[in-house]
Amino acid sequence: MPKRLIGTDCKFVGNMSTLVPQAVLPDTIFEAIVRIPYDMQLKQVLANGKKGALNVGVVLILPERFELAPPDRISPEMKEKIGNLSFQNYRPTKNNILVIGPIPGKKYSEITFPILSLDPASNKDVHFLKNLIYVGGKRGRGQIYPDGNKSNNTVYNATATCV
Repeated sequence: MPKRLIGTDCKFVGNMSTLVPQAVLPDTIFEAIVRIPYDMQLKQVLANGKKGALNVGVVLILPERFELAPPDRISPEMKEKIGNLSFQNYRPTKNNILVIGPIPGKKYSEITFPILSLDPASNKDVHFLKNLIYVGGKRGRGQIYPDGNKSNNTVYNATATCV
């Protein structure tokens, strides 16, 4: 059952939902669908200073050894659901933690993650159990992009160094 990450920032999504299969077979591709509903009338300040539609973002923490599906194993139907989205690992050593965003919320209020389940045949230490999936969502401007680059919210640098 997916668990939600809770933050104190009012922009964190509290009413999102996640759809995942109740059970998966070894070494198969499945969908984790995250829905981020919000009032489409809400606006954020854009880089040019004008008001615009909100961005959204998601972090999906999978059980160890679950990971983003390789592109060559994703079905055409699932590729159509994913569209042009580009998922990233939170860190190169953490293939089970996926992030996406900020992306336009109007177009992507529902995000489909293609997930590869673990394969006990490739590692005898792997056993299927009940596993938890953690999901965190954000709507509105991001502070820093997942790759560490500054967003339009953090473009200013200090003019003097600290002593």
